[in-house]
Amino acid sequence: MWWRDGVVYQVYPRSFADASGDGVGDLAGLTARLGHIAALGADAIWLTPFQRSPQADHGYDVSDYTDVDPLFGDLAAFDALVARAHGLGLRVIVDIVPNHCSDRHPLFRAALAGDPSARARFHFAPAPNNWPSVFGGPAWTQVADGSWYLHLYAPEQPDWNWRDPRTAPFFDDVLRFWLDRGVDGLRIDVAHGLFKAPGLPSLPAGTIGEPGRLRGNPYACDQPETIQVYRRWRTITDGYDPPRALIGEVNLDPHRAARYVGEDRLHQAFAFEFLLAPWDAGAWHDTAARLLAHRPVTWVVENHDVVRTATRYGNAARARAALLTILGLPGAAYLYQGQEYSLPEADVPAAARQDPAWNRSGFSRDGCRVPLPWPDGFSPPGSAQEWLPVPPGWSAHLTSPTLPLTREAIALRRRLRLSPDDPVAWSVDHDARLIARRPAFTLTVAMGTTPAPLPPGRLLLTSGPLTAGGLLPPDTAAWLTPPT
Repeated sequence: MWWRDGVVYQVYPRSFADASGDGVGDLAGLTARLGHIAALGADAIWLTPFQRSPQADHGYDVSDYTDVDPLFGDLAAFDALVARAHGLGLRVIVDIVPNHCSDRHPLFRAALAGDPSARARFHFAPAPNNWPSVFGGPAWTQVADGSWYLHLYAPEQPDWNWRDPRTAPFFDDVLRFWLDRGVDGLRIDVAHGLFKAPGLPSLPAGTIGEPGRLRGNPYACDQPETIQVYRRWRTITDGYDPPRALIGEVNLDPHRAARYVGEDRLHQAFAFEFLLAPWDAGAWHDTAARLLAHRPVTWVVENHDVVRTATRYGNAARARAALLTILGLPGAAYLYQGQEYSLPEADVPAAARQDPAWNRSGFSRDGCRVPLPWPDGFSPPGSAQEWLPVPPGWSAHLTSPTLPLTREAIALRRRLRLSPDDPVAWSVDHDARLIARRPAFTLTVAMGTTPAPLPPGRLLLTSGPLTAGGLLPPDTAAWLTPPT
């Protein structure tokens, strides 16, 4: 199936393209520029949330799961987007946020008003436990009557109570709504969350959570009942012709994340370990080998939550090599908008930052969410200022050699018809040369400080020019076919 080795292009709609002129990207803007994504050779697009929301966490606080927020358009605009994407051969994946909703959701508003039936659908308690929020600070907020409600993220994002028998049928209907509109897959936000430990016990004294990650709280995620949700959802998606894909944001160690994937549960879970690996051949070897032990693998080095690779790894050359690496490994690859230009992290002034985590923890994701610098502008002429400030000279990145490299690599990947089940033989040389050998394909990356020799084989593609002596420069990747 296409999701096993497809190339998926992630779209952050508010920063992709603005057609309305309000400085915020929208569905019509995306639809008008789908040709760019198709020209890259992508198999699908994934849209982060565009459903109705007060935008406290830029769409991940949903107030109506079955409508489009007016900021982005309406359902007719969504239908036009799907039709255009399908016409270009692109599949469409949409985000579903089942762990939490907006504090403006009608059911939570009823809960705040004191309706006991509505309160049972969330986590209200007479006193809080000691759980921290992923965004910093406590995970509880007190309401007017003195009780407290749980929000593992921002206070505007109360957690659903998945132990209430009404929650699962509610989300069944949400899934069917978008599947019936023709989407080809669903990406599930915080897929390892949902169920909390019975009784909501406090964490042991001295427990320190991992900043920005839920998995540091074992009572708030990866509960045994959670996988049953995806068995239920798999039955729903398999009932469509053709079956639709379920992709989970399962931010756990690889062996734990692998439990969420199988014939009767999710099709894929993101391989997040590469987002944390430093630019080091040994670290990449160990990380990739560990991930490949639990297939299928969904490779990703950039998304809307992390510092862009050109900045995180230190330069654009490394970003290009990283891109060529994930496209050369067996499995699916997810690219984030702007990655095809090796966009760096933008330095967003503190006063302009909008990430809800910024005021709570001092951590901001705004730098990877700055609007794209299209040649003819992000917005039409005379439009409002972009929702995040665009750095001076931002459009200069459009001349990056990463764009033609991305197109060539995806086209070559398709022509080679490599199996996502290929075995991989790994090696790391003394000169920090990482090599991954597949039966009909070899990937090598020079991750040291001196040029490295190419392994035997016919050279297909490099992320940068070779040296005059035919060596692979530092921070450069190459694809080869093995010697015959």
